[in-house]
Amino acid sequence: MSNQNFKIEPYTDNDKAQIIEVWEKSVLATHDFLDPIDFIEIKALVQTIDFNDFEMYCLKQNSEVVGFIGVAEKKIEMLFFSPEYIGKGLGRKLTEFAFSELKADKVDVNEQNGNAIKFYQKLGFITYERTTKDDQGKDYPLLRMKIAAE
Repeated sequence: MSNQNFKIEPYTDNDKAQIIEVWEKSVLATHDFLDPIDFIEIKALVQTIDFNDFEMYCLKQNSEVVGFIGVAEKKIEMLFFSPEYIGKGLGRKLTEFAFSELKADKVDVNEQNGNAIKFYQKLGFITYERTTKDDQGKDYPLLRMKIAAE
């Protein structure tokens, strides 16, 4: 799979249905620690997000959204891919775009999501804080990570 077949494009409202579909498939494939009831609640919350509130970019193959990244105040707030595109170097592609174009330097990661933690560590992130609950007050600890100082 060549990275040349993919384009990073700014989000438009026409992308919202595909974004939510990618989010759902991605979370089901990577967040096996989520309680099913919490997943339903989070999905309902995601459906209400105005993605225009973020610096939001889609990774597209032709016109299909295969992944997306959202940044707010230099923090990666979301990075998700359809499962068949995970592990292909595309997360690095979108994250490096966020570093260079959006000046992103922080991210929060679910502590139970070991693959995501390893991914961000490979990109130079270090943990600077741990929470006992997520931002919705659920029992999913977060690791707050930032780019290690040079």
